Amino acid sequence: MKDKVSVFWFRRDLRLTDNVGLYKALSSDYPVVPLFIFDKDILSKLPNPKDIRVDYIHQAIESLQEDLAKAGSSLHVSYGKVKGAFKDILDQYDVQAVFCNHDYEPQAIQRDKEIGEMLSKSEIAFHSFKDQVIFEKDDILKNDGKPYTVYTPYAKKWRAKLEQKHYTVAPTSREGFFQTAKKRIPSLKSMGFEKTTVDFNTPKLTPGMISDYDKHRDFPAEDRTTRLGVALRFGTISVRECVKTALKNNDTWLSELIWREFFMQILYHFPNVVDKSFKSQYDGIRWRNKEDEFKKWCKGETGYPIVDAGMRQLNESGFMHNRVRMVVASFLCKHLLIDWRWGEAYFAEKLLDYELSSNNGNWQWAAGCGCDAAPYFRIFNPDAQTKRFDKDLSYIKKWNPDYQKTVERPIVDHKEARERALKAYKKALDDARS
Repeated sequence: MKDKVSVFWFRRDLRLTDNVGLYKALSSDYPVVPLFIFDKDILSKLPNPKDIRVDYIHQAIESLQEDLAKAGSSLHVSYGKVKGAFKDILDQYDVQAVFCNHDYEPQAIQRDKEIGEMLSKSEIAFHSFKDQVIFEKDDILKNDGKPYTVYTPYAKKWRAKLEQKHYTVAPTSREGFFQTAKKRIPSLKSMGFEKTTVDFNTPKLTPGMISDYDKHRDFPAEDRTTRLGVALRFGTISVRECVKTALKNNDTWLSELIWREFFMQILYHFPNVVDKSFKSQYDGIRWRNKEDEFKKWCKGETGYPIVDAGMRQLNESGFMHNRVRMVVASFLCKHLLIDWRWGEAYFAEKLLDYELSSNNGNWQWAAGCGCDAAPYFRIFNPDAQTKRFDKDLSYIKKWNPDYQKTVERPIVDHKEARERALKAYKKALDDARS
């Protein structure tokens, strides 16, 4: 006789505390088998065996396993295709229900639909819950029932609708897990990956981390951002905890959390933004797309010190300060007239805190083609940005110490590039109108 169980499927919620779907599973009538799947369909598309995100997830899973062992249970970790992993679980247990938390990316929505249909054929319930955001899907709509496409009114309604219940902790228990010996986790090597420099530590958020966030967030040398983007991306920290702390300590940081949800609902309502401009008229831009110039941008060899420092920080650490992200993105799209999708894809490959909705939204913002984007004629001057936000060159000297001798002359002249970009953008918009 197989044991009757419920299954909780971990995805973007790699924690045992304040986890809505896990709380619901543990409140069910059956002991809970925790499941995590290293999805081959996703991992096979990652070109770098030293992918810091895979290493981060692997370490987070190992941490989860240790916590579950203390509760007398074990995480069931599979490496393969999702349907195959579920078939294995169904072979081992008499599964009564599967619980998880919502994912809002188009491919994930399709995956969940297929798994739900597969389970329904065996009369197994599939329950999914809101966990990684405060408001989702149709929670925040305009008065006419349509989704917001401008941040400021969206944020205003988000704040007006927020109540304490929205950020109240889901009181997840350590009881109710299926009791079993600790199971083996597939090694990085067995999945085709290698150890990196990343070290996973359970993320913590203290009031001191954000109390003066608004005063320091634009200065990359100070490194005074929270670095919690990756924790929110993989759910190693709860968004409810973040919102609760932000409400008490820093409104500017709360605004950043709202931006995250704004871009998530944009992706949900307008999934075509994954590979198309939100404002379709911008798809008519005649990009130059010079591969040699793109490679120099990637390597941090443009001759603009702050751009090169940012790209080198990204390549070496998997992180780039947000102010610098805006500068390097604007530089690629406007100065070099290279398609924003090229830059978005490069960030997707390199960023530890890569989040499809935010990465896409911010790249389209920088390119001027997204919802609520910077106007196309707003073109960051890298030198002016340096003087304003890194005037003593501390950030540049750290990440691009040989900035004075690496490139004798910049890849492009700012004034000439600006004029070229304005002409290209204006022509695309004029053509779209005619």
